[in-house]
Amino acid sequence: MKKLLCTAACLLALPLAAAAEYPEKPVEFVVPWPPGDLEDVLTRMIADQFQADYGVPAAVVNKPGGGGGPFPGAAEVASAPADGYTVGSFVVGVPIVGPQTGIPVLNPNPFEPLGIFLTYPFVIAASGDAPYSSIDELAAHAQENEVALGHFGRVLIPTQVTMALAKTKGFDYAYESAFDALDCNTLASGDADVINTTLQLILPCLDDVKVLASIGSERIALTPDTPTVGELAPDLNVSLWNGLFVHKDVPQDARDKIIATAEKVMASDKAKELAAETGALIYWQNAGDAAAQIESDMTTLGVIDGLLAE
Repeated sequence: MKKLLCTAACLLALPLAAAAEYPEKPVEFVVPWPPGDLEDVLTRMIADQFQADYGVPAAVVNKPGGGGGPFPGAAEVASAPADGYTVGSFVVGVPIVGPQTGIPVLNPNPFEPLGIFLTYPFVIAASGDAPYSSIDELAAHAQENEVALGHFGRVLIPTQVTMALAKTKGFDYAYESAFDALDCNTLASGDADVINTTLQLILPCLDDVKVLASIGSERIALTPDTPTVGELAPDLNVSLWNGLFVHKDVPQDARDKIIATAEKVMASDKAKELAAETGALIYWQNAGDAAAQIESDMTTLGVIDGLLAE
């Protein structure tokens, strides 16, 4: 009888033991963009450190969605088991715009932030031979000429900000198209006259392009003479950030281990060097402050939505 009782007690304890062992299998960090940009680089650093910290394989999986932006990739994270083995590395638009995309698993928002780690050096840029060098000059040019805008997705915040800025300056883009990548080739090929992209993607040709504005509350260190959208139109002042997200049902012990690794990475010398090289803001904003940031951004985006609806 004692043996049977012991066996039963041991069996009952098994689920608790398994839960306490997180992580015990590979962990995927889903980046819903192609490789190469800052969120990808930093998330790979997190995955590498997570593997070193906990001794299980950890890797970044890139799942770009083309004109759907990050939302198809986010939907895959939302549909995965809520066990901490699938982590989303998402831009601001996923928790804010995602519920409006018509993708069932994203409405209501299924995610909670673990923390925010990056504010992009996002810019509005044109080719070096464009007949305008500022947003005001672009506005004047667009009165008499058709201008094509390249973006990562029409519903994404950088696109909405760029279009809202045009509205405040009295013009509209004649054409607009979504791209998976917006880089030096996009401008050189003439696929778009103006693009909104991260500075990281046009650093190789920075001397051959014109940065007309940056999107965020602070000027970018690498383009100190370029005004922010917030300077040009204070009501459009919103930062573009990236953070780690999990399904709301993921256990706290899994969250804590992911957070510990991410916080360590953002404080590393390698992260500081990347910030200096790219003009990005790299830091760790905890879950509570990240949730408050999302609420604040939702208010600002309400203003932008109203402007675009006019």
